[in-house]
Amino acid sequence: MLPLNYAILKHFTTVDDACAETVMEALHNTYSGYKAFNKPSIINALMTAEANGLLEESRFELDADDELRVYYRAHEEGAATINTYIVD
Repeated sequence: MLPLNYAILKHFTTVDDACAETVMEALHNTYSGYKAFNKPSIINALMTAEANGLLEESRFELDADDELRVYYRAHEEGAATINTYIVD
């Protein structure tokens, strides 16, 4: 099993885009017991990946509670880098 941050990055190589909530939904069955499996930690991981050039913001929307959801995507070069260093 991959470390949580690796699994987060690999998830972006399999979807068009995702936000913290959709990442948590996708990884819940495997990683819900991890201490770092919480929304603030996932957002931090996504922002770090963006700052490191692996992900980019793709869109924004408000959820039912008027909370902003920031969606990210792995651009071609970012996905290639992720797949080079994180092998299934």
